[in-house]
Amino acid sequence: MTDPAALDVLRRIRQAPPVPVGECCEMCGAPVGDDHSHVVDLARRALLCTCRPCALLFDYPDSRLAYKTVPDRYRALDPLPLPVWEDLQVPVGVAFFFVNSELDRVVGVYPSPAGATESELPLGAWDAVLAAVPALSTLVPDVEAALVRVLRGSWVEAYLVPIDICYELVGELRRRWRGFDGGQDARQALDHFFERVAGRCR
Repeated sequence: MTDPAALDVLRRIRQAPPVPVGECCEMCGAPVGDDHSHVVDLARRALLCTCRPCALLFDYPDSRLAYKTVPDRYRALDPLPLPVWEDLQVPVGVAFFFVNSELDRVVGVYPSPAGATESELPLGAWDAVLAAVPALSTLVPDVEAALVRVLRGSWVEAYLVPIDICYELVGELRRRWRGFDGGQDARQALDHFFERVAGRCR
């Protein structure tokens, strides 16, 4: 004889809505596509994948909210003078910098085999960067970054980009990193990444 309680459980399972397949919004649970929005959790310093409606709830750059939506602004900047770059004392040829509102200072980050590595900036170094590239004064804290790379040892290209794309680069290089300097595969991935960034600049 079938247990009525078991039949009731089976009936509820059949009536339950299907579980979304693929990635979901980390705020409301709705399914999201590959090209979805991101929101920064300021307290945890974490990026959350979100649907467009949830992202719009926190799309107020000057607010005091606990979350901030990452914008979609890409801008090519004037090259950074090599002496200014050297004063930043970053040990590798690519890095990004953003204003951390919780710490009330600029944070430098560079990719490594272990992932994102923070670099403390020398006193006054960021002031020299702003003097050389004034457009960086428009960086939205926490959600936009200055992405820079040294080319041929003398040219330092610079872009204003969404911060989520910077962590995407860190993850990509970490997956491909081989040996002491990253290897050929990582260098090719880096070139393709910067080509994509340049192509999105308005």
